[in-house]
Amino acid sequence: MLRSLDIRDMLIIDSLSLEFREGLNVLTGETGAGKSILLDSLGFVLGWRGRAELVRQGAKQGEVSASFDLPLGHPARDVLANYEIEAEDGELLLRRVNTRDGRKTAWVNGTRVTGEVLRALSDCLLELHGQHDDRGLLDMRGHRRLLDAFGGLHTDEVRTAWARLSEARRALDEAMATAEAARAEEDFLRHAVDEFDKLAPAPGEETELDSRRRLMQASEKIRADVAKALEAIGPQGAEGQMLDATRWLDGAAGDAGDALTGALDALGRAMNELGEAQAGVESCLDALTFDPRMLEDTEERLFAIRAMARKHGVLPDDLIDFAEDLRRRLALIDASGDGMAALQHAMTEAQAAYDAAAGALSFQRQAAASRLDAAMSVELAPLKMDRATFTTRVTPVSPGPEGVDEVAFEVATNPGAPSGPLNKIASGGELSRFLLALKVCLTGGDRSLTLIFDEIDRGVGGATADAVGRRLKGLAAGGQVLVVTHSPQVAALGAHHWRVEKRVADDVTTSTVTQLADTDRVDEIARMLAGDTVTEAARGAAQALLDAAA
Repeated sequence: MLRSLDIRDMLIIDSLSLEFREGLNVLTGETGAGKSILLDSLGFVLGWRGRAELVRQGAKQGEVSASFDLPLGHPARDVLANYEIEAEDGELLLRRVNTRDGRKTAWVNGTRVTGEVLRALSDCLLELHGQHDDRGLLDMRGHRRLLDAFGGLHTDEVRTAWARLSEARRALDEAMATAEAARAEEDFLRHAVDEFDKLAPAPGEETELDSRRRLMQASEKIRADVAKALEAIGPQGAEGQMLDATRWLDGAAGDAGDALTGALDALGRAMNELGEAQAGVESCLDALTFDPRMLEDTEERLFAIRAMARKHGVLPDDLIDFAEDLRRRLALIDASGDGMAALQHAMTEAQAAYDAAAGALSFQRQAAASRLDAAMSVELAPLKMDRATFTTRVTPVSPGPEGVDEVAFEVATNPGAPSGPLNKIASGGELSRFLLALKVCLTGGDRSLTLIFDEIDRGVGGATADAVGRRLKGLAAGGQVLVVTHSPQVAALGAHHWRVEKRVADDVTTSTVTQLADTDRVDEIARMLAGDTVTEAARGAAQALLDAAA
């Protein structure tokens, strides 16, 4: 509930403080007195987009503050929590400053905020309705939400089902894209794995083959040298000479005593070492003896391993790991059929769950639409629109998180006339009454919002104006309604009455707002009835309206 509105240096208001109350609050005054300025200022502090030039002529900046009651459980508390703003004890204070150069600064409970925060709060605090209001009842984009609220319908189940369906569709699409990409390379994978299986390279084989090849390529030159070495240390060389030396020393050892013992021992050890050397050289010589086809075979396999490594862009020693990766990718393709079937099944189940939830919600919306149309028919009759029809159209649209329905409020003002959108079919006065009847039907027991009606009674008078006023009073019961009106019947039904006046002093125009006492209300309503010249008859008629309203 709006408690206070303080305005400083905005348009033609220099300083103004208003205290609002529960119930029906009416603001009256002549055309151009500044009633719209109050709404512009309130919209400014709530972050609404409005006229650009708001600062009063000659002032450096304009400022608007507004305070609202904030009881426990009020939806605005959730907005404050979302933006980490502390909720004061039962009160919400908004303040916004507009400098001459157009800069705007705002605070909520002393915390500096953006216009986005103000607009999020305004949706929980206040609704403005008028003949040209595109934020509320005339905005078709909000009709589905309004119908759901009227019918007490909840979209949680549909939203959850939609989220699950979207996730199942995403998982299936990703799997299908992956499978498609895999199928595109399936032939390559199978061919490559087959090549690996046929070649079957062993760990470290390339290094081993390279060493063997190098040895065989150099073997002719090496073998000649090794053969000469074997001949030098063999029976015709060092071995034979050492055997002769041993026989000669053995023959002389008997006469030499112990003088040759050490020499013979050393010669024996040398013979043993020479034997080992000879065995090693013979072994090497055997190894260097090969069939030329062996070199050809070695080179063929070595080149095959290296060619495969170049083909796949890996090192020869990494071929085995690379082949295993190819086998794994191929196995995934082979197994994708089972996984795809599971994902398709999950998708089918999610689609069925969504269709069931959305279908049930659509059925409930159709029923709620019928109840709303019937309620509107009852409301329109006292407003002298018993021949008009109101229809809530529920039509199919593409599925989404809100279901499969589009909702639009349509009217026909005369029997047999085509129906169409509210703001396209109804005239100014008719539109006002349609909007009021619709708001009466949609409000229900919700009194958390302050409702503002800007000249919604324009174009009506007499008994119809009285019916409009009584519905506004009914809407205000237990809550708060602010009405800018030119209708004396509506003004008389107000629980609290303010008069807006424009004054000129020293060529400076200012707007003032005065809360009226009972006697002042008689004069103001009489002025609304009679014009500039207020007669006693007009005062009597005004008093009669106030008595009837009481």
